[in-house]
Amino acid sequence: MSFQDHFSAHAGEYARYRPDYPPALFDWLAAQAPSRQLAWECACGSGQATLALAQHFEHLIATEPSAEQLAAAPRHPRIDYRCEPAERSSLADASVDLIAVAQALHWFDMPAFFAEASRVLRPGGVLAAWCYETCQVAPAVDAVVAHFYDDTIGPYWPPERRWIEQGYAGIDLPFPELIAPAFAMTQHWTLAELVGYFGTWSATRRYREARQHDPLPELWDQLEPAWGDPTHARPVSWPLRMRACRKPA
Repeated sequence: MSFQDHFSAHAGEYARYRPDYPPALFDWLAAQAPSRQLAWECACGSGQATLALAQHFEHLIATEPSAEQLAAAPRHPRIDYRCEPAERSSLADASVDLIAVAQALHWFDMPAFFAEASRVLRPGGVLAAWCYETCQVAPAVDAVVAHFYDDTIGPYWPPERRWIEQGYAGIDLPFPELIAPAFAMTQHWTLAELVGYFGTWSATRRYREARQHDPLPELWDQLEPAWGDPTHARPVSWPLRMRACRKPA
């Protein structure tokens, strides 16, 4: 089992430019858990979901195989960070109320991870994984982004990206599925923040490495006429796709 590390070299950018999840998402997750004693966040990265989860549970164990990502994650007295893979955790058997996976399930060895989830979840515990694809701003901006996504860096997306594009549809969950409500993220970003976000994409990094060229300055030039004043913050939104299931009691 190997750790596919697409983000450690850009942990600071990932922490700065990745969007935040809506509070309603965490309210719903906490309401599904059989208790609020212990949650486990797998592949927490630099902590885009971690603090919000910690606000709902007495204790949160956040695991991440990248030490660089963990170094950029926020600290909180209820959060226990551990540098370890999701497929082989140090959690006790039947100890966890909620397992949360934010924008990371597609990187896992899923059979091994689902076996680990079955081991550590207590009866009635919930496993929830969610993802988001490309953002939406306005038709003229979105058209430029779509060209960048599909044509400029399209050949450099890892094959696991297909799961994101499918919204995790087609993944066989290990327990009976829960139907989650619709969630979306919204940020108010300047053009610099939007382009910084595109710099965190795994395909952008692979493009740079393969071609020894940074595609972001050209992307800026293409986006600016559609954006207008680069310092003007505009709403940027991402629909979230959630898959969740409950271990039988």
